[in-house]
Amino acid sequence: MDIDSKLDKFDVKSGDEGSSSMQVDSKGTAEEKDELTDSMNKLNVEASSSGQAHSFRRKPVIIIVVGMAGCGKTTFLHRLVCHTQASRICGYVLNLDPAVMTLPYGANIDIRDTVKYKEVMKQFNLGPNGGILTSLNLFATKFDEVIQVIENRADQLDYVLVDTPGQIEIFTWSASGAIITEAFASTFPTVVAYVVDTPRASRPVTFMSTMLYACSILYKTRLPLVLAFNKTDVAQHQFALEWMEDFEAFQAAMRSDDSYMSTFAQSLSLVLDEFYKNLRSVGVSAVSGAGMDAFFKAIEASAEEYMETYKSDLDKRRAEKQQMEEGQRKHNMEKLRRDMEQSGGQSVVLSTGLKDKAQNDNMVEEDEDIEDDDFETFTDKEDVIDEDEDEEVGSFSF
Repeated sequence: MDIDSKLDKFDVKSGDEGSSSMQVDSKGTAEEKDELTDSMNKLNVEASSSGQAHSFRRKPVIIIVVGMAGCGKTTFLHRLVCHTQASRICGYVLNLDPAVMTLPYGANIDIRDTVKYKEVMKQFNLGPNGGILTSLNLFATKFDEVIQVIENRADQLDYVLVDTPGQIEIFTWSASGAIITEAFASTFPTVVAYVVDTPRASRPVTFMSTMLYACSILYKTRLPLVLAFNKTDVAQHQFALEWMEDFEAFQAAMRSDDSYMSTFAQSLSLVLDEFYKNLRSVGVSAVSGAGMDAFFKAIEASAEEYMETYKSDLDKRRAEKQQMEEGQRKHNMEKLRRDMEQSGGQSVVLSTGLKDKAQNDNMVEEDEDIEDDDFETFTDKEDVIDEDEDEEVGSFSF
């Protein structure tokens, strides 16, 4: 930017009342205005870092494992790590649960190495859930460094496995969870794996609650979703697939229950019928390792779907954001141009707010004086009224 020559013409000086003025030494001629316009045209403000284009990579595929507490997320992730090692697949493991005591697998990046969960609870006087949420928020402030580490190893990796906290709402509905998910999705193909406790979902009402949460996660993250029915070694997941494919089968299972929740679940099943059609679901067992091949096939299909559908939507939203920021920048530059042209070589006072604050303090003091006068006047009138009331009471005979 070649504006050094123009900066010499600006003389900044402070006023007596905390204000600063900028004296523009100019003759006000047409030639000077043209030079000012040329200088403004040469002035180029860089876009913010949020509007910069991200270097997108087709690999590795990010697998974010989420699920209700007790559904077996950590054990399932351990099975995924063992499967990748046995299949000669290069994987990278990221643990985002600060409250876990021990991990059955080795994490390449562990939030516990950065944030001490118990220290956060003591320092901020928080409970267990508040400590997890605050720890995740602190870790999210430096998550760009995590992305950089993965980018440096991107050519050597096939998958990045991400373990989330046991309390699903802490990750899916918090600001830090959205930051982490969007940071992954803007750089790599990202898939959300929703782990379902199959034995617990055998009841129709519980199954409907689980599907509603899966639907909310899909529309919240705007990423491909894979349903992983875990613990198939205890209960097979065929009933769930039948309920998802056949509406009448689910209605027949609900007829045995006449409660209000049952009636409500029957109504919701009509809404989720369209949701089931575009959803991939597999049955897995974190203990026996059954269904791992089918799970990774579903992940690959979801990654292709991400590149075809979800990435274009992400690019569209990013372009809209950049366009909005560009429009705001042009508006600010045009406003600056008009202000400099309207000054015409006159002094432009840049208020620091101290003078306005002093005026406001004086106005507040005057208002307080007026309120005191009103209060005293009201008190005198009230005394007169009280005397009249006493006379009336005294003249009344019982």
